[in-house]
Amino acid sequence: MSSITLIGTGNMARTIGTLAVAGGNTVEVMGRDQSKTDDLAKALGGGATTGKWGAVPAGDIVITALLADGVVPVVAEYGDALADKVIIDISNPFNSTSDGLAHREETSIAQEVAKVAPAGASVVKAFNTIFRNVLEKGQPDVFIAGDNAQAKADVAAFIESLGLRPLDVGGLKMAHWLEGMGVVTMGLAGNGVGHWDFALGVNEFAG
Repeated sequence: MSSITLIGTGNMARTIGTLAVAGGNTVEVMGRDQSKTDDLAKALGGGATTGKWGAVPAGDIVITALLADGVVPVVAEYGDALADKVIIDISNPFNSTSDGLAHREETSIAQEVAKVAPAGASVVKAFNTIFRNVLEKGQPDVFIAGDNAQAKADVAAFIESLGLRPLDVGGLKMAHWLEGMGVVTMGLAGNGVGHWDFALGVNEFAG
């Protein structure tokens, strides 16, 4: 099993934390508001602990469960505290109408995180194509992207502990396209599918 630190105390932190505890992983929670941090750790149960904001995370895998515009500044703020950690970015930088990305170039939050992450840290994009309600009650495929093979293997093992299937889409530059898939899910929810109870996945067919 994996050791996980969640940076953030919102709904996605709660959902991933709940699945992580159920999967037998050790979980630490960090948040700017210590009372919210304590409350979330207590709610997660399973021996979940809290850490001090900005301190070295106990987890080998650090999940930044934050809004897109907060991820890079927080990683920069933590600085060397994240050295040698695997950082999972789950965010989607949607534009104001959620029909495009906020980026003006072919990048991603994960790629921008890699620019400010300390030496030895590895960044993986994951979970961003899945609506929270589906993550809570479904078994969606989880697409991952990253440049470090061992980091991706560690993240894949964590995802499998949640009862989910990890699917590697390639290097970290593919994080841009995973964020684009996040936009596609929003478009489907508002149009062709018409609700939030679905996830993009892969069906394999025998030749």
